[in-house]
Amino acid sequence: MSDNINKDVHDKDGVTKVTLAKTAGFCFGVKRAVDMVYSESEKSDCVYTYGPIIHNQEVVASLEQRGVHVIEKIDDVVNNNASVVIRSHGVPRKIYEACEKKGISIIDATCPFVKKIHKIVEKHFNDGEQIVIIGSDNHPEVEGIKGWCEGAVVIENKEDVIKLEKFSNNKLCVVSQTTFNYTKFKELVEIIKEKGYNIDVLNTICNATEERQTEASELASKSDTMIVVGDKHSSNTQKLYGICKNKCDNTLFIQTLDDLLPDISGLTGSVGITAGASTPNNIIEEVYTKCQTLVLHNY
Repeated sequence: MSDNINKDVHDKDGVTKVTLAKTAGFCFGVKRAVDMVYSESEKSDCVYTYGPIIHNQEVVASLEQRGVHVIEKIDDVVNNNASVVIRSHGVPRKIYEACEKKGISIIDATCPFVKKIHKIVEKHFNDGEQIVIIGSDNHPEVEGIKGWCEGAVVIENKEDVIKLEKFSNNKLCVVSQTTFNYTKFKELVEIIKEKGYNIDVLNTICNATEERQTEASELASKSDTMIVVGDKHSSNTQKLYGICKNKCDNTLFIQTLDDLLPDISGLTGSVGITAGASTPNNIIEEVYTKCQTLVLHNY
C-alpha cells in the first residue's frame, strides 16, 4: 500500500477507529502481470490476454480502453502478429504449444510462484507419482496446474478425499493452489495422512497469501465492522471474506465505494479494511478515505 493511506485513524483518546491492513491490495504476481500488460499495450496495437489478466472488472475495463482484448481460446486470435499475454494464474502447457504452432508471440506474466508449481507437478508426474491439488477445481490457476501433468485429482474439502481411494497404492504428490486457505490446507493434509497414504506434501500457498489471511483474521477479530474490498470473482478475496466473517459478524464484501455507501452512513466503532490481491490501490484509497470521514463525523 502507498504510504499516504496506510495510516490508522484514532479518536481523541488515541483509540484506533479505522485500520487499513498493511497487506491490502496488489500482490507481487498481480502487480507484475498488470504492469506487463500496460507496458505491452504501449508497444503494440494488438494485444490479447488469455482470460482476464486479473479478477477485477475495473482493471479489465481500463485495459479494454487501451485496446487490450480478452480471449478464452487461442483460436480467438484474429491477428497472428498480435501478442498474447499469459495471465498471472498461468495456463496449461497446450496453450504455449498452440501459440507456437500459430507463430503467436507470448508475453508470459505467469506468477513465478505458480510457475514453480507447474515445474513441481511436471517432475513428480514424470517420476510416476499421482498429483493431488488442494484447491478449487474450476479456478483458472488450478486448470493451469492440471495442464502440466495428467490425471490430477483436485481436493477442496474433506469429502473430496474419497477421490483418493483408487490411488491407495500410489505415492501422492500434494500441492496447493497459491491462494488457498492455509488453515484448511493443513486440515486436509492431516486427513490424507491419517488415512495412511504415502504422500509427499509441498506447501505451495504463496507466503503473501498466508500473511494477508493471518492479518485479516487478526484485524477482523478486534473490529466492530470489517470491510473486504475486491472483485466478486476473485478467489483470494472470497476466502478473505470467509475468514473475516468468521471473526466479525458485521463483515461487508464490496467491489467499489459505490457498493459500500448504502451500508455505512451510520458507521461507528472500530473499522478494519482489507483487500484482495487483485484490488487496485485507488479503489482501496477511496474506501479508506470515506471510512475516515464517516467515522470521525459520527464520533
